[in-house]
Amino acid sequence: MSNAIMLMGTSSHVGKSIITTALCRIFYQQGRKVVPFKAQNMALNSYVTRDGKEMGRAQVAQAEAAGLEPMVDMNPVLLKPTGNSCSQVVLNGEPIGNMSAREYHKGYSLKAFTAVKEALGRLQSDYDTLVIEGAGSPAEVNLKANDIVNMRVAKYLKAPVLLIADIDRGGALASLVGTLELLDEEERALVKGLVINKFRGDVSLLTPAVEFLEQKTGKPVLGIVPHIESLGIDDEDSVSLEEKQAVPQAAPLRLAVIQTPKLSNFTDFDSLAAEPDVALYYVKSAAELGEPDLILLPGSKNTTEDLLYLRESGIEAAVRQCVEQGTPLWGICGGYQMLGRTICDPLHTESAHDRVAGMGYLDMETTFAAEKLTTQVTADCVELPFLGQTLMAKQLPGYEIHMGKTAFGPAVAHPFHITAKAEAAFDGWDGAYALAGQGEVVGTYIHGIFDHDGFRRQVLNALRERKGLAPLDIQRNVRAEKEKAYNHLADVVRQSLDMEKLAQIMGEKTC
Repeated sequence: MSNAIMLMGTSSHVGKSIITTALCRIFYQQGRKVVPFKAQNMALNSYVTRDGKEMGRAQVAQAEAAGLEPMVDMNPVLLKPTGNSCSQVVLNGEPIGNMSAREYHKGYSLKAFTAVKEALGRLQSDYDTLVIEGAGSPAEVNLKANDIVNMRVAKYLKAPVLLIADIDRGGALASLVGTLELLDEEERALVKGLVINKFRGDVSLLTPAVEFLEQKTGKPVLGIVPHIESLGIDDEDSVSLEEKQAVPQAAPLRLAVIQTPKLSNFTDFDSLAAEPDVALYYVKSAAELGEPDLILLPGSKNTTEDLLYLRESGIEAAVRQCVEQGTPLWGICGGYQMLGRTICDPLHTESAHDRVAGMGYLDMETTFAAEKLTTQVTADCVELPFLGQTLMAKQLPGYEIHMGKTAFGPAVAHPFHITAKAEAAFDGWDGAYALAGQGEVVGTYIHGIFDHDGFRRQVLNALRERKGLAPLDIQRNVRAEKEKAYNHLADVVRQSLDMEKLAQIMGEKTC
C-alpha cells in the first residue's frame, strides 16, 4: 500500500493545489516515486495528455513537479461548466455528455466514483507516495452525501488529511474550527494537522492563534506558509483571474485579453504576461479595452454564447474599432472560431442557437459536432506575415481541444503546418490569416503556442518595432523558469512546515 497524504481546504482557492504541488516536488527531490491525484476537478482550464485524454491543468503542474508525464489517472473526473448550472462531464479523459448540477450530484457522481477507485488502484500499484488534493470544502453539508473528491476519498484510502485555511482572506481561525465542527467523528479523526496559508508579516504574531487552534481542535498546526508573490505556476481556474491585474502595469507593450464569461485555458497567455516588456490585462467591458498593441481572444467552453456576450456588451464593437485603426487581433480555439463568418450548432452541442454570425474576419465556417478533438500537436510557423515582419518558427508545441470542425474558403492562408499529432507524423495545416482594415487577424486551434520562447519573442518584437522600439533577444526560458518555480515553492513550503511531523502523520519513521 502506498503512503498517502491528502490536502483539503476550508473553501475553494485557499492554496490546496499549490501546497499539493510543493509536496510533489519535495517528495520528488527526496527520490520518491510520487504522484498527484484529484478525483474530480471543476475547471475550464484543461490539458490534453500524450494519449489524447483531457484532464485539469492543476494536476499537470503537480505532475511536472513530481517529474512525471501528465496522465488522466491523476484526474479521472473533470467537470467543465457550460452555463446554466450545467457542465460537460469528462470521465477518464473522454467527454460523456452534459449534465445539470442536479443530474450529476444526485444521479451520476457515485457511479463516477468507480472510475476514481480504479485510477487510485493503478496509481497505488505504480507509485510509493500519493499526494491527493480535495476540492472546495469537505464540510458542504448539502453536497457531502454524493461528494466523491473529499472525505469519501480519504475514508476509502484511510489517508491522513491536512486542512488548509487562507489567512489572507480573513477568518482563517473560524473557518478551520468551523470546518472541523461540521465533520462527523470519523472524518474529524482523519484530519491530522492544520496549515495556515498565504500569511503576510511577522509569523511570531500568530503564536496566540496557533496555541488557540491546537487547544480548541486538538489538532497540531503543522506550519504557516507565507504568501508567495509571482509564483510562476499555472493557475487552476478562472477564479485565479481575480488576482490578476485589471489595470495594466507600466510596460512598453499592452496586450489585452478579452475575458468572456466562459473563458477557458487563459494559461495560454501566462508566458506572455511574464515577459518584462509586456503589460497584459483582462478586459470585461468595452471601456476597459483602451488602446492595446495586441488583442487576444481566448478559448471558450461556450463559444456561441460568449460571442453573443461580446456583441451585446459592446466589446465586439470596441474590438472592431481597434482593428480598423490597425490593432492586430489573435484568436485561439473558441476565439479563433469567433473570427470566422459563421458558427453552426445543428446538434445544439453548446447552445440552443442553430447558427450565429461570426465576426467575419476570416473566410471560414465552423460547425459543432458531438465528437471532441483532443490531441497534442507539433507545428511549424511557415512565413506568417505580421506587422511588416515574417514570423517563422520550428517545432511549436501545443494541443488541440475543441468540438468544432472548420471549413475554409478557397483563398484562406494557413500559417501553421502541423507536422505531428500525438507524436505520430502528420501533414496538415492549421489557422488562418487575413488583413482587416488597417489591422491584421490571426487565428489558430493550437493552445500553448506562445509557450515557444522564440516564437513568442518574434511576435513581441514585431509589436516593438511597430512602436519604434528596438527588438530584444529571447528574455525567458519557460521550461527552465517552471523548474525554478517548483524548486522555490518546495523550498518555501519545506521551511514552513514541520516535515518531521508530516512524516509521522504519513506513518513514516523519522531519524
